[in-house]
Amino acid sequence: MAPAVPRSGDAIFANVERVNAELFTLTYGAIVRQLLTDLEEVEEVNKQLDQMGYNIGIRLIDEFLAKSNVTRCVDFRETAEVIAKVGFKMFLGVTASVSNWDTEGTCCSLILEDNPLVDFVELPDTCQGLNYCSILSGVVRGALEMVSMKTEVTWVRDMLRGDDAFEFQVKLLKQVPEEYPYKDDE
Repeated sequence: MAPAVPRSGDAIFANVERVNAELFTLTYGAIVRQLLTDLEEVEEVNKQLDQMGYNIGIRLIDEFLAKSNVTRCVDFRETAEVIAKVGFKMFLGVTASVSNWDTEGTCCSLILEDNPLVDFVELPDTCQGLNYCSILSGVVRGALEMVSMKTEVTWVRDMLRGDDAFEFQVKLLKQVPEEYPYKDDE
């Protein structure tokens, strides 16, 4: 049997079961609105959205690895490219670009020109500190943690605030060595 070949984001997206994009967008908007009502503080909503994304990311990575046939990435640079070209396409139907690498290769920016979460969204003046898409940074952070990469993800640009793209910075804090619960030879 031939070895499994990694599939492109387009090929995976074509075969993934999808929900209606408008339903998805409106449901997410309703969640954010309810959090704003319940928590009242914009910064608390940002933290909650990030935590929700983190919880999604630690589960989503299993589906990603199972359906994409991606092998272990050599380094953080390759990991960022896989997230941008395969991960975002697989789950959101968009691709991101990777840029602004630091000299050590441990920090980069993921830039989304299109973001389906923000269709129909305008932030009121009272919510200018809201990182509406914080859930995405949490998903990336949670998924990377499950593949032994401790990261910090921060938003740099946001089209809802008048910027020309959605950009978040992903910084590798440390590569966590894999730990096994027991030895096989005992």
